[in-house]
Amino acid sequence: MRKMACLLLLLALAGCACSEALAADSYRVVHSYPHDSGAFTQGLIYLDGHLYESTGLNGKSSLRAEDLETGSILSFHDVPRQYFAEGLTDWGNTLVQLTWETHVAFVYDRATFHLLRTFHFDGEGWGLTHDGKSLILSDGTATLRFLDPSTFKETRRITVQDHGKPVLQLNELEFIHGEIYANIWHEDRIARISPATGKVIGWIDLAGLLPANQRSSTEAVLNGIAYDAAHDRLFVTGKLWPKIFEIKVVPEAVKPVAAHKQN
Repeated sequence: MRKMACLLLLLALAGCACSEALAADSYRVVHSYPHDSGAFTQGLIYLDGHLYESTGLNGKSSLRAEDLETGSILSFHDVPRQYFAEGLTDWGNTLVQLTWETHVAFVYDRATFHLLRTFHFDGEGWGLTHDGKSLILSDGTATLRFLDPSTFKETRRITVQDHGKPVLQLNELEFIHGEIYANIWHEDRIARISPATGKVIGWIDLAGLLPANQRSSTEAVLNGIAYDAAHDRLFVTGKLWPKIFEIKVVPEAVKPVAAHKQN
């Protein structure tokens, strides 16, 4: 009887393995644009017809406005060298830029890059976006924190999970079509996350977008998501990448992992 029970359990597990599973979405490159290969991209947004970018590393951190077509830098602000700049988002007529381990966020006038004020926050700063009501901050863990844009105080948080397992090292963020898109540090994929529950709704597999032989170092990883809402364009890039890619997400249909044998 014990052998029969084990056999039935194995058959049940095999049946589960053969059930339908949702594959990761793939992509199609629409166009590529030049990008400063010396920019350690930490935050990227598209506004006013061009890109805004936050770059990292102590002594090299910056805030930039860039022409998408040419890659030319239109405006540039040097972040003080004691700060390692991180995520970036817009709020009204301002830009909000995180720092990594110094617990400081900078708020700039969007038109002039004039520093208006600073905020302090707990923990590390990695990625930043907003949903129209709250700022959303990643800190390298599986947690996303929602912050009051006026005070930078935390209002709630979610734990990002995929099939019940926490998704760690959430990095650069973008809010698109009611979902949070997140880079995963050192991975060539983007998670699509429910802002209500933290559940991963799907994945976008960007393997091969920039081949390894075109990356200048092991830290030249995928990081940077920007969305042009007016024209429904999605842009992605990476740290020290020579290109920014406009991509179209290609949905993958639900497919059986393995076929059942028919008797």
